[in-house]
Amino acid sequence: MSLHRNARRAALFVLALSILAARVPLRSQEDARDIVKKIDALYRAETSRALVEMAIVTPHWERTLKMRVWSMGMDKTFIRILEPKKESGMATLRVGNEMWNYLPRSNRVMRVPPSMMMGSWMGSDFTNDDLVKEYTFFDSYTFEMARSEDEAPEELTISCVPREGLPIVWGRVVISVRASDHMPLREKAYDERGRLAREIHFREVRTFGGRRIPSVMELAPKTKEGHKTVLRYLEAEFNIPLDKSVFTLQNLRRRSRP
Repeated sequence: MSLHRNARRAALFVLALSILAARVPLRSQEDARDIVKKIDALYRAETSRALVEMAIVTPHWERTLKMRVWSMGMDKTFIRILEPKKESGMATLRVGNEMWNYLPRSNRVMRVPPSMMMGSWMGSDFTNDDLVKEYTFFDSYTFEMARSEDEAPEELTISCVPREGLPIVWGRVVISVRASDHMPLREKAYDERGRLAREIHFREVRTFGGRRIPSVMELAPKTKEGHKTVLRYLEAEFNIPLDKSVFTLQNLRRRSRP
């Protein structure tokens, strides 16, 4: 009788473990969905306007740009450089997957061709493609909770793989967030051969317009030793009235701020 009871308890224990094991991936997948949704929406809004500094560091020189950035939804971005004086007035317009640069010295508007999308934007480690990409982690990647070798106990890690058929340059992106509030800490992008191509660190969480975001993003390419680009938000407003004329070719040549 005792043998049967023990066997029955063992069977119930195994059944409980199997049920728990079946539930863990589901819960983890739901966690991953919540995290990537939050990351996608962190800097995005119906409209936004920001004052940003971008420091570009190389082994041979350094420079800092100050710029105004306007956005409308996910498909429209306008950037005008304010400082230094040498670059003042230069501007970039992105509408959908189209992109144009304005050079005030020659008074020329130049369309950025698809072949130049992986080129550097203003000499930084950010590419033209970083500005025009229309993809979100939630819609354009498959994702799952993962473990990272440098993950701290208070962190969570999500592995994101691009869905088939999309022209995304990365083979995989691994995101580390704080477990307490899912605020991003690191983002590692790997090429199609699995080699680490670049790493972004997020720091200095601040509140802008009622929204808490990391105010500093530091991008370090792994293929260029001693190079990095540090993007710092000085001001930011979200869901504010913006004139659609900001996002036009005519606005590129205007010297005054929209």
